[in-house]
Amino acid sequence: ALVTEDRKTQGLHLQASITDNIALPLVGALARFGLRSLSGERSLARQAVKALGIRCGTIEQPAGTLSGGNQQKVVIGKWLATLPRVLLLDEPTRGIDVGAKREIYDLIFKLARDGLAIAVISSELPELLHLSDRVLVMADGRQTGILSRAQASEEAIMRLAAPRRTMTRPAA
Repeated sequence: ALVTEDRKTQGLHLQASITDNIALPLVGALARFGLRSLSGERSLARQAVKALGIRCGTIEQPAGTLSGGNQQKVVIGKWLATLPRVLLLDEPTRGIDVGAKREIYDLIFKLARDGLAIAVISSELPELLHLSDRVLVMADGRQTGILSRAQASEEAIMRLAAPRRTMTRPAA
């Protein structure tokens, strides 16, 4: 399951309700006799709101009316509802406040403890160091190294992210 970097254009339908956003990947699975199961969709949304602490007035309000942190929780809830084996989080805390960031971190740790495989893509080095057991570093589209938690530091990551280039002289 992929939680995209840009929740507003790729992760959510902002005008659609929280219920519709969370149920979207499972509409077919929740259908009965080819018809949408609105009660099943609402039940799924209520479970996600409760489990993820999504602050909303009602599950029928548009996702676009939520704060950035709560929008992100809706996107995460949508994919968790599919019972994934792997959760890929691309910039999971971009554009959310410090309190929501802490809640997202707590959720990531809980999901990992519960056995879900999680991969985080982040340009925030402190976030990577806080969340990761291992850090895979890439530069120019290629893997340049893998660091264990003990080996990982901002300096070690930056060394691998910006490898030295050898200078070559132009032919005379």
